[in-house]
Amino acid sequence: MNEPLILVSGKNGQLGCELNDLASSYPNFQFKFFDRNELNIADEVELKNIFQKYKPQFFINCAAYTAVDKAEKEQETAYCINAEAVGNIAKLCHQHHTTLIHISTDYVFNGKGTKPYQPGDATDPVNYYGYTKWLGEQLAINNNPNTIIIRTSWVYSKYGNNFVKTMLRLMNERKEISVVNDQHGSPTYAKDLAEIILKIANDKNTLQQNQQHFLSVPAIYHYSNTGIISWYDFADAIKEIKQLDCLIHPIPTTAYPTPAKRPAYSGMDISKIAEDFQLQIKPWKESLTNCLQLL
Repeated sequence: MNEPLILVSGKNGQLGCELNDLASSYPNFQFKFFDRNELNIADEVELKNIFQKYKPQFFINCAAYTAVDKAEKEQETAYCINAEAVGNIAKLCHQHHTTLIHISTDYVFNGKGTKPYQPGDATDPVNYYGYTKWLGEQLAINNNPNTIIIRTSWVYSKYGNNFVKTMLRLMNERKEISVVNDQHGSPTYAKDLAEIILKIANDKNTLQQNQQHFLSVPAIYHYSNTGIISWYDFADAIKEIKQLDCLIHPIPTTAYPTPAKRPAYSGMDISKIAEDFQLQIKPWKESLTNCLQLL
């Protein structure tokens, strides 16, 4: 019997790279990774051909338009990748009895909350990027009942471009920097998220083989490392762990205007994913230390 096949889009992104690194630890699955040149998720014909050829058991959609500020101007592109393409992937997943694991964002919330957002809380994105990601969620669930959505936040990794790498570069180049201290959320180490995604796929596959179905789908989960901090706290921890000699000034959001509005608070309640999959979720600072050792 052939091992079940997992297709992964967005292989060159932070999460795609981390999943690729972990794939060899799951010999009970076959993996096929695609970058945007190998699979343009916005091309319906390409998608159909890929599904026809591979007939995957799982499709992990890591591909996304993530340039939050650019999305305010490049609305058509952001909509096409984050919403329309996700709807098409979900339709094909439904036709081929494929479980879709789709990655979404804390930016589906308006940031006016004062306690961690539950997966079922009302969504209300405050920028166009958040709106397209919210729409992608709706289309995924409407078009494929066998969908698992994982909302995550403040993702970083040894791969790609992210806040951690930017801070390291700036702190090495400058004597002083300024970082926003009135936006709060939770960092997510992409390697930890990749491990959780593959555990979910593994658990779901085991249940299906044993003809057990206590995993209710579609499902929306929240995942980040534990702890809610500000961007300033995040930068300060990077400085402390790497023992860098740079003065960091806390500033309000108003002192650093951006084209896209950011939610002031996007802490998410991660208890549901922890309970459903018996996870021990690492604290943000432990995971940050682990990542910084690799940089």
